[in-house]
Amino acid sequence: MSAGLRSRDWFGPRDVNGFAARSWMKNQGLPPRMFDGRPVIGICNTWSELTPCNAHLRDLAEHVKRGVYEAGGFPVEFPVMSLGETLLRPTSMLFRNLVSMDVEESIRANPLDGVVLLCGCDKTTPALLMGAASCDLPALVVSGGPMLTGRFRGRQLGSGTAVFAMSEEVRAGRMPAAGFAEAESCMSRSAGHCNTMGTASTMAALVEALGMGLPGNAAIPAVDSRRRVLAQDAGVRIVQMVHEDLRMSRVLTRAAFENAIRANAAIGGSTNAVIHLLALAGRAEVPLELADFDRLGHDVPLFTDLLPSGRFLMEDFFEAGGMPAVLRAMGDLLDGSALTVTGRTLGENIAGAPCWNPEVIREVKPAAGIAVLRGNLAPDGAVIKPSAASPELLRHRGRAVVFDSVEELADRIDDPDLDVDETSVLVLRGAGPRGYPGMPEVGNLPLPKRLLAKGITDMVRISDARMSGTAYGTVVLHVAPESAAGGPLALVRTGDFIELDVPGRRLHLDLGDDELAARRAAWSPPPPVVDGGYQRLYVDHVQQADRGADLDILTGRRGAVVRRDNH
Repeated sequence: MSAGLRSRDWFGPRDVNGFAARSWMKNQGLPPRMFDGRPVIGICNTWSELTPCNAHLRDLAEHVKRGVYEAGGFPVEFPVMSLGETLLRPTSMLFRNLVSMDVEESIRANPLDGVVLLCGCDKTTPALLMGAASCDLPALVVSGGPMLTGRFRGRQLGSGTAVFAMSEEVRAGRMPAAGFAEAESCMSRSAGHCNTMGTASTMAALVEALGMGLPGNAAIPAVDSRRRVLAQDAGVRIVQMVHEDLRMSRVLTRAAFENAIRANAAIGGSTNAVIHLLALAGRAEVPLELADFDRLGHDVPLFTDLLPSGRFLMEDFFEAGGMPAVLRAMGDLLDGSALTVTGRTLGENIAGAPCWNPEVIREVKPAAGIAVLRGNLAPDGAVIKPSAASPELLRHRGRAVVFDSVEELADRIDDPDLDVDETSVLVLRGAGPRGYPGMPEVGNLPLPKRLLAKGITDMVRISDARMSGTAYGTVVLHVAPESAAGGPLALVRTGDFIELDVPGRRLHLDLGDDELAARRAAWSPPPPVVDGGYQRLYVDHVQQADRGADLDILTGRRGAVVRRDNH
């Protein structure tokens, strides 16, 4: 048996503390041999019926347990707060940091030697990784897997992406409301998270690129029996990792983050990955900056033809070879020497990985990485996903139409008297980490109804918000500093001209310094939107988007040492 296990501090002593720890656990029907010094493996589960993407994770946890038992470990499942993108208000991102606190303190406070992180819906993956990284125990991610391909009237439906497209068709009068309602049941036809390369699939893919999951983690469909096999294999592997003392800090290195940034470009991944990787790097104490995403990902080709940047869906991606095939196709763009949870290097994991469908996995376009923009409108940066934007709008100068809040946007966007045309630049503020609070996924502003009716399908949109990884369009996001923190976005007025130059990495408000200074002098911060509780803590401590929007009190590794209970 392994020496030095954390769990021995709870279950090993033959005093009153050990008696209490063993005795109360035995009321669940556990035999004495479970406390004989075998590794105790926590299964951190974000199962919830309020998180549809994760509603099947209780079944998956049972397969992880089988693997833990198989390898001679003692599995214990525990719940943490779950985050569902579709139901949670005001936005799931508000609670990512709260979940990470739940995870960190649950791991540290309990007799765990290693942990398997069960996640699916997009914020659950970074939240669990962040919390576990702060403890730095052996840890391994098992994602829930994507839904099967949606099908509606003879065509494929991609989660989120198809919803946005059909919604605009309804607003333009080209799709009947009855058809829109019928598509609801056709799109989400199995357990699992979004079947597009949205944020959930992106984060599951980056788990592989970071080395934090077993090969194949990203793409096996949720209902495929091979997802259960992967879960059991993960249970076996985490016990081995405890014996090897393979902690997260040995896997989450600078090389791992550089691989993840390049991999995100290669899959046409979500802009949300920028914020999540920055936050995770802060917990892992790995130096990472917003500029790294442009520098490292700028010249990486798009290697996948997946929605929202392409044609295919995650079921196709799995059948084509999944992330191992993409990572192998990337070749020298990756650091193959980076260690992974398998105990092997990334290069060893993907050696010989086949590609079964070159229509799905191939070099689709060059230089597909997320672009980081700077200028007097975004001194600390903003991001755009060129692979999902209209090429003709990547250089654009237009007149600003400003909305001060999400509510004002909803009230005014379809007003027939709104002074807007297809050359305008739609600007939304008050939607950043502090201002909303929580930085909602509203950055892909809906187009005005009368422009949709004219056949307009894209416009330049700028905000301090995020957007769904399933969304698309010429959308500038994460403008930092945000307007509520006094960033220049707060100073824009309807009628100002804004210049977007993605090839030149520039976002410029066409005003002189004197005018900007005068407006700043007249500006006052908005009143606080919350009075107490967690949201007050969040607003007081959240960092800006270019820092990952983590709480400043949570960055860094605090380890897994805890004061012993003394009765």
